[in-house]
Amino acid sequence: MAESEASRTATFAVGLASTGLDEVERQIPRDEPPPLPPNAELAVIGKSVPRQDAFAKVTGAALFTVDINLPGMLHGRILRSPLPHARLRALDLAAAARHPGVRAVLPVAQPGDSLRYFGVPVAGVAAVSAQAAEEALALIHAGFEALPFVVDLDKAREPDAPPVHDSTSAPPGNSSGFPAPAGLPLNGNVRGPALMQRGDVARGFAEAEVIVEGAYSTKVQTHCCLEPHAIVADWREDGLTVFMSTQFTAGVRHELAEAFGLPLARVRVIAGAIGGGFGSKSSLGNYGRIAVGLSRAAKAPVRIVLERQEEQMDAGNRPATWQSLRLGARKDGTLSAISLLSYGTAGVTLGAGVGGIAAALYTCPNFESAQYDVFINAAPGCAMRGPGNTPGAFGLEQAIDELAGRLALDPLALRDRIDPSPVRREERRIGAARIGWQRRHAPGAESGPVKRGLGVAQSLWPANVQTTAACEVRIMRNGSVEVLSSVQDIGTGTGTVMAQTVAEVLGLRAQDITVRIGDTDFPPGPPSYGSRATASITPPARVAAWRVLQTLFQEAAPFLGVAPEALIAHGGRILVANNPGRFMLFGDATARLHTGKISAAATRSDDYGGFRRRMPDAALALQDLGGVQFAAVAVDTETGIIRVERVVAVQDCGRPLNPKQIESQVHGGVLMGLSYALFEERLLDQHTGRMVNPDLEQYKLARPREVPDIEVVVLEEYRGQSATDAYGIAEPANIATAPAIANAVYNAIGVRLCALPMTPAAVLAALGKIPRRGELP
Repeated sequence: MAESEASRTATFAVGLASTGLDEVERQIPRDEPPPLPPNAELAVIGKSVPRQDAFAKVTGAALFTVDINLPGMLHGRILRSPLPHARLRALDLAAAARHPGVRAVLPVAQPGDSLRYFGVPVAGVAAVSAQAAEEALALIHAGFEALPFVVDLDKAREPDAPPVHDSTSAPPGNSSGFPAPAGLPLNGNVRGPALMQRGDVARGFAEAEVIVEGAYSTKVQTHCCLEPHAIVADWREDGLTVFMSTQFTAGVRHELAEAFGLPLARVRVIAGAIGGGFGSKSSLGNYGRIAVGLSRAAKAPVRIVLERQEEQMDAGNRPATWQSLRLGARKDGTLSAISLLSYGTAGVTLGAGVGGIAAALYTCPNFESAQYDVFINAAPGCAMRGPGNTPGAFGLEQAIDELAGRLALDPLALRDRIDPSPVRREERRIGAARIGWQRRHAPGAESGPVKRGLGVAQSLWPANVQTTAACEVRIMRNGSVEVLSSVQDIGTGTGTVMAQTVAEVLGLRAQDITVRIGDTDFPPGPPSYGSRATASITPPARVAAWRVLQTLFQEAAPFLGVAPEALIAHGGRILVANNPGRFMLFGDATARLHTGKISAAATRSDDYGGFRRRMPDAALALQDLGGVQFAAVAVDTETGIIRVERVVAVQDCGRPLNPKQIESQVHGGVLMGLSYALFEERLLDQHTGRMVNPDLEQYKLARPREVPDIEVVVLEEYRGQSATDAYGIAEPANIATAPAIANAVYNAIGVRLCALPMTPAAVLAALGKIPRRGELP
């Protein structure tokens, strides 16, 4: 490979450590470090280092947004619409403004505005106490004209359904959970279709020897973050400072600057400890704008913390979906055609598709899909852990299993034939051995009321990279080291893997590195969504650490009597590479600096092999992420209760930086997927539009006694794509769980459940023991 002044050729190990590594040559920038060797040869990377914030969290010392208490801080509350569809006829804030404890009132809607869902913000107040704020809300006079509404996906598609939007109010942008042209047609409440096509589907089905068809539906799932959405806004003459539980400090900063007409340099966003987000804390949100507006009006800090009912009603959700899949195959299992039709609802907004997993997971020359968004009078949905692909996998992976049954093939054997990924092939092999797949019986073969079964499903997610991600590494004269970035740690251990990355370069321990993140005064970090934080921030962290180390080598080289290029850092020392007996302690080397500190910064460079697709500030890596999950279930055919007894999750994420943290993320993904499969469903009253289970008592989640035995296997995969070769894990860990459970339930009882959640009533109805929902006995 030809080199240039800006790049050089480097040799990378590639492949799976479990099956043997090969080598590949890449062009890398000359000012970036050489390739890392496999984890077995490293001192810090690839090791299960304890989380840096663990002690602070378990002792209560960690500061969440609700712990911020600024001098003179006011309490903000939001008045919300009590109707699912209404026109605001009057809004009088005068009485609320006269309340002695109130310092600011803010209209959010104006008379004449259409309010399209129950709970949409109408006005905000800021007062000296939470009680005063509540009293002020009661003093607001708001007049509403009730309008016809619809809160059911199927009813909203009917020709005479009350319209949620017209052509002027319908939100712009892409629809259906994957890139599609803006400006798709709106017919009643149905927008679309967003189309995807390759090959000749009609010919593919004509050539098929076996065709399977099925319809699958999923319900709205709410995010249920343990820490509610919260913000403290402090508007001052010299600028705006916001403390916020957010998944993207840099993005919120840009939103604030644009929304309030401020120079970016006058906006600062700080995120401390964060108690979950799962996609719902990706942007500023209405409550954030209201808090800032109240702070500007009151000339004082304002805190807004959503109550649990507000969280459940109006903090985002995973959209509900309905999809129809048709698969054609030859007798050897080769797919000849796939056709997908979907309708989904994200309430009053877009993004309710089932993603592109059906188009990308398996080899099929002929594919078509048409995906529609359906507007209803409900709060807007938003991204949630594997958006699109999570409900999409629920349908696809059941259809693939049904195809295997029609072909008299083992579901793993069929996937071996149609899945081109060597990584997933290895994951299937490992998972099958761990779960005891050889014991799997024919569907419904067991006798007795409690029947057990095994199921498998696969996940697919693009490897996202934020190309604007950056960080700085500082070495102080006293030997201390800092790494700085605005990237936030939402509980995944981002700060810890940054410390590991920098420590590996400098020859130190992870605990020797001070991590300063979550503050937009530092270099802009990536968002913590889309499984992109690790892939985006650890390469520039390593590059910045390597660059500053070269400066330290230049300072130390004269004292060791060698050229800077002859030095390495290892074990807390600066060593002569070919003579390790000649060294300086790291602290002795830094003590000879001629300044108080040295530093270097780096921005995420392109993947060395290039990107599959580039967006303005992000890109998709050449290879996807994925995983294979196996589930073992027991189904009580007398009560309908499904018990998930065991899950084996075999996942890939490039180079594993901290196996224990990855295992923790996979555990969380499995539990969220299990809860989605068996329990979760937002229930809206069809007569009032209200959510009837807006708390964590009535909204059912998996509890500790429902937690199965979870075994996690993380593959060590090398791609030779970046300075760390590490990618994400959060989405792939969630996508396959529900379909794996569904396939296991089918194996247990011999009847397929095609709708989520798979409740006891759904099981008994499928077995013919009680009427199905909506049927008369």
